[in-house]
Amino acid sequence: MTTKTVKTRFAPSPTGYLHLGNVRTALFNALLARRWGGLFLLRIEDTDRERSRPEYVEALLEDLRWLGLEWQEGPEVGGAHGPYAQSERAAIYADYYQRLESAGQAYPCFCTPAELALSRKAQRAASRPPRYARTCARLSEAQRSERLERGLQPTLRFRVPLQRTVEFADRVRGPQRFASDDIGDFVIRRADGTPQFFFANAVDDALMGITHVLRGEDHLANTSRQLLLLEALGLPAPEYGHLALIVGADGGPLSKREGDLSLRELRAAGYLPEALLNYLARLGHVYERDEWLEPAELAAGFSPDHLGRAPARYDEAQLLHWQSEAVRRMDLDRLWDWMGAVVHEHVSPEGRDDFIATVRPNIRFPADAAFWVERLFGAELTPSEEGRAVIAAAGSVFFVHALAAYAQHGAALQPLVEDLKRRTGLKGKHLFMPLRAALTGETHGPELARVIDLMAPERVRHRLRAAVQAG
Repeated sequence: MTTKTVKTRFAPSPTGYLHLGNVRTALFNALLARRWGGLFLLRIEDTDRERSRPEYVEALLEDLRWLGLEWQEGPEVGGAHGPYAQSERAAIYADYYQRLESAGQAYPCFCTPAELALSRKAQRAASRPPRYARTCARLSEAQRSERLERGLQPTLRFRVPLQRTVEFADRVRGPQRFASDDIGDFVIRRADGTPQFFFANAVDDALMGITHVLRGEDHLANTSRQLLLLEALGLPAPEYGHLALIVGADGGPLSKREGDLSLRELRAAGYLPEALLNYLARLGHVYERDEWLEPAELAAGFSPDHLGRAPARYDEAQLLHWQSEAVRRMDLDRLWDWMGAVVHEHVSPEGRDDFIATVRPNIRFPADAAFWVERLFGAELTPSEEGRAVIAAAGSVFFVHALAAYAQHGAALQPLVEDLKRRTGLKGKHLFMPLRAALTGETHGPELARVIDLMAPERVRHRLRAAVQAG
């Protein structure tokens, strides 16, 4: 590869919100372009008139920018190869349809869906693979004219050359071979005049100068068709690489429960873009360094040679790991904004930095920060079930001694603990866990010294007195 030639693209259909699978595809193409100093193009494949929605286009533009995947050519950016929405490229496609028809490489097909289904059924009954029988390829011009005069709306089929072997080097899966006789003549223009995916996708890649395409392995069978199309039109073909699909823990398709969430849902839950980038860049791709990488480092270490062929398994634990890493690295101002209104209502600007320092190691999401606000500053505390059990096991006398030690030492944890140890004879978790449970209602959480220092003295005393009653 050279820095002057690499140009990748992401070409989503705006029929819904971006999910992990297509976000990963966008990321890999963006990383490949950045790795070689090339260009990343965005194209909107909106030829599905019934399902494409303008609001989905707006959402995907916003989501890609939130994730940091800026495109150098495409919608709202411009470029020399527009328009960048397929719905606006009908005249371009019409020209290439005409070229194929004039060369005898495409023909109108008047077969109805019912006739096609009957033909496939007959082929299966004869133990033959279902392929288009070329019924309309044998029509004369007079027969075609007669059908058109009757108002029939034909599709347009590409005439696949017979007894050919289509070969290409897949950047992920290695050498690929397809027999053209197994493909069958396929539709490139629907009866309503809109282009089929195979056609518009291939033509646009060629006209927009795309050099490398990384896409899901579910498109692998399309590649032989597109290579034949581009050859017939005399257009250049990109290098293709087909990515292993993302599956759930059981090896099956992702479900909502297992992480098949839209980027919007993940963002609303509080996931950070840096966390998603570090996770997705490793989902089916291996880096030499299994540690936090900044966007430039993710690009520098990306290579199709490091893409695996086996299905990429979604692992929520790994995603949460990178989320924790992202929270740990966030600057104070951004972290404060991310924590949200609930935290802002209970923590003063003056106490912001101390609160963040206290809870940061124990939060992954804004909801976690809100949880610790309630635990540290709530007027009344309802301990967790485990917390209640620890308080009860420690007994009232323990907390009487804790009150006395706090009265003498205040928020100075080390002297307080030493005094409590002397008074009760307890140490380790048998001392710290009841004290934490009384103050926060939990048996695990932020550093106890910071907790006591952050809480108002009257609240500490109130909660210790409550523990005396509960113990």
